[in-house]
Amino acid sequence: MRNPTNEQQDAVLVNGRRLECRLIGRIRPEAPVLVFLHEGLGSVEMWRDFPERVCRATGLAGVVYSRLGYGKSDPLVGARSARFMHEEATVALPALLRALEVERPLLVGHSDGASIALIHAGTFPDVPCAVVALAPHLFVEAVCVESIAAITREYGRSTLRERLARYHRDVDGAFHGWSDVWLSEDFLRWNIEQEVAASRCPILAIQGEDDQYGTMRQIDRIAELRPGTRLVKLARCRHSPHLEQPDEVIAAIESFVVERQLHP
Repeated sequence: MRNPTNEQQDAVLVNGRRLECRLIGRIRPEAPVLVFLHEGLGSVEMWRDFPERVCRATGLAGVVYSRLGYGKSDPLVGARSARFMHEEATVALPALLRALEVERPLLVGHSDGASIALIHAGTFPDVPCAVVALAPHLFVEAVCVESIAAITREYGRSTLRERLARYHRDVDGAFHGWSDVWLSEDFLRWNIEQEVAASRCPILAIQGEDDQYGTMRQIDRIAELRPGTRLVKLARCRHSPHLEQPDEVIAAIESFVVERQLHP
């Protein structure tokens, strides 16, 4: 399945399902590959040019993909469960890495995608060579539930649905597949502290101090569970540090890659 050239491809077949996928550069077995894991309402396109900029700064190849039900990937069959991030981290992501023959993933996740990266690292501690977690969730906080409830009330009554429809084939499935789980009573007990503690790879955690979906306790807890974690706290920044302060985030990732000798 490996694309031997620098050409991009728009899809990859994983377990019989088509996933929207963009390859940046050439995947080489001996080198780390940046694998970008999007947020709860994200997609390949919604990363904008951030993946290309990170790949250029670090000299590493990259994989950007949309999970099932997001972007131009095949729609999800059935409802997402309260363990959808665990299922993505332990079943879907490993299958994608095998399909693309990525042996040394350096996982770069945002929000739900950051949580998926951390779960994967704790479940398969010998697989990722590092994790970059942008505004991750380790547990459910009231501020997150309140923000998701507010955006759910806005959905359909404003231009939000129309804006999201530019990026998602099944916009209603993408939105409700995310919000319905986060707002469910079953999800209140969701927690990945055990998985974070079980991980062994280096972690860079970045969060905006004005994040409307989580307090700084989220990344502080990573550092408590994994001493040596590098934390970057950005002033005047909300939930999308890679879009709000991309230069600072890219510089932090580049420095992290160099310090950990993960560059090619």
